[in-house]
Amino acid sequence: MRQFLMFSLLMMAIIMPKSDAKCAFQAIFNFGDSNSDTGAFYAAFPSQPSPNGMTYFKRPTGRATDGRLYIDFLAQALGLPFISPYLQSIGSDYSHGANFATLASTVLQPNTSLFVNGVSPFYLGVQLNQMKLFKAKVDEAGGKYNLPSSDIFGKALYTLNIGQNDITGYLDSAGPGGVKENSPQVISQITSTIKELYSLGGRTFLVLNLAPVGCYPRFLAEQSQGGSDVDASGCKVSYNNAVNEYNNMLKYALQQTRKDLSGANVIYVNTNAALLDLYQIPKSHGLQHGITACCGQGGGSYNFNPQVFCGSSKEINGHTVTATACSDPQNYVSWDGVHWTEAANKLMTYAILSGSYNDPPFSLHHYCDIQPIG
Repeated sequence: MRQFLMFSLLMMAIIMPKSDAKCAFQAIFNFGDSNSDTGAFYAAFPSQPSPNGMTYFKRPTGRATDGRLYIDFLAQALGLPFISPYLQSIGSDYSHGANFATLASTVLQPNTSLFVNGVSPFYLGVQLNQMKLFKAKVDEAGGKYNLPSSDIFGKALYTLNIGQNDITGYLDSAGPGGVKENSPQVISQITSTIKELYSLGGRTFLVLNLAPVGCYPRFLAEQSQGGSDVDASGCKVSYNNAVNEYNNMLKYALQQTRKDLSGANVIYVNTNAALLDLYQIPKSHGLQHGITACCGQGGGSYNFNPQVFCGSSKEINGHTVTATACSDPQNYVSWDGVHWTEAANKLMTYAILSGSYNDPPFSLHHYCDIQPIG
């Protein structure tokens, strides 16, 4: 697994742009949370501050990072434009799919409000209903209004990366034991969503497992340095073990789902392994900082202050403090203590494209002339 940087460098060397490039996937339909939200949440609730977006777009775009997300790089690799957020009414083009992901989304219906604890109302069930409405509108439109033709749904790649907010919520409220207790319900909703998307015409599904949240500066800043619950790289062992248990359950459930859906590719993507490498040995992948946030406040090992999130200011003990960005996000894994930098997102995309993290083995190279993602 730790060879994926070498693969990434090889990919950059051998992938050449082709004017006649072809791809079996003519669209992407994405479901998820802030790790793949390209602007939906902030289209609904406009408020994202700088320095988000500073690297590539030079302005905030609703992405929780300094530049592009892995879903952006994946679209580029398939020769597609960036996938427009479903909730973005101005400037969107849905001829190559739609992105239903929103920041702070959960798999399960939240039992609280965005204005109480910050959980998005656009949980997975809502995203699925949005997809159903989208398909109905596409069928009605007949290829007009920047919409695809009705046969697009069988020619699309479906990506799902959601569940992190459910699991971290259980970690916050009940500890690792809460994850084990509630994982079956979360996973059941994911597999039933895949089956409904299959009934809409979907045939190829990439389901990303959950990241090693025990390496997130947000969680590490809550504890004292060292201790038996921290591994050699500084990550929280109990949290990563809880995520691993969830991921194993998800992998097994997807194996069962695969048997139920004739002719479908239901792929479990172990991005956890690729990201864990970045956090634990960042220098082996051309980075410098694994568990330190680029955009944060407080300095130290984590540079994360839970009272002041990236780009915001707050008066604390009579002083105004601001969470500012580093000058070299390309050297960091963590952007803001939770989300990944553009550099980490790009390396994660190379891992996905390699096919070596997929179960069962699945290579996008067999379906598309993969394009550069520089």
